[in-house]
Amino acid sequence: MKSRSQDQSLSDSRELDRSYDPLTGNPLSKPNKKTLKQRFLKLLPCCRSGSSSSINQSNTTDEGELSTVWYRPEGLDRLEQKTKFSKKELQVLYRGFKNECPSGVVNEETFQSIYSQFFPQGDSSMYAHFLFEAFDTHNNGAVSFEDFVISLSIILRGSITDKLNWAFNLYDLNKDGCITREEMTDIMHSIYDMMGKYTYPNMKDSAPKDHVDSFFQKMDKNNDGVVTMEEFLDTCQKDENIMQSMHMFDNVI
Repeated sequence: MKSRSQDQSLSDSRELDRSYDPLTGNPLSKPNKKTLKQRFLKLLPCCRSGSSSSINQSNTTDEGELSTVWYRPEGLDRLEQKTKFSKKELQVLYRGFKNECPSGVVNEETFQSIYSQFFPQGDSSMYAHFLFEAFDTHNNGAVSFEDFVISLSIILRGSITDKLNWAFNLYDLNKDGCITREEMTDIMHSIYDMMGKYTYPNMKDSAPKDHVDSFFQKMDKNNDGVVTMEEFLDTCQKDENIMQSMHMFDNVI
């Protein structure tokens, strides 16, 4: 028979936390790295149960598989130089990427489907759209394995400056070098849609606008209505909460 404290603990664990960082879309509270790792790797078929033997196959086999897809990525040695992943980690990531995308590239529809598994309680499609555009560095409507692992390397293991530059590029929707109030409003609405309507405690309808106002009050130093890269970097590097969120996924994989 469960105790009252056990019931309360179970109830608390089911509550959805609405405290998300407006810069990253990630929870502000310190996550359990093991849980994050499990959630991330769960999206990669190569890391699901029963697949451990595939990771231990020879390097020769992995190199050979790189030439079997329609789109041929760069060799693992070169990608190892471009990213902060080891060759073994790249092999694991490549197997998962290829299983999801046999053609060697992922389109936006598939990307949104994969990303939605992280946020089943809400609608993550718009935020995933913005994220896809950030990954699609060639602006051709497709994300290759190289695009994927280079961005992932920055997000997970890049320097603070690299991560902030990547985040700025994500929220600079038209890529003109500054973030406007309209762009940040679109981002905020996409984050709240992703979180879902049944978060606890309930959010006010004005919450997205309040976050945008707070963002510009902090970031827009000269009050010209836009946030430049310089303003963004300077403010973020002086904000303890933002700096903590930048380290959230360090060594997740």
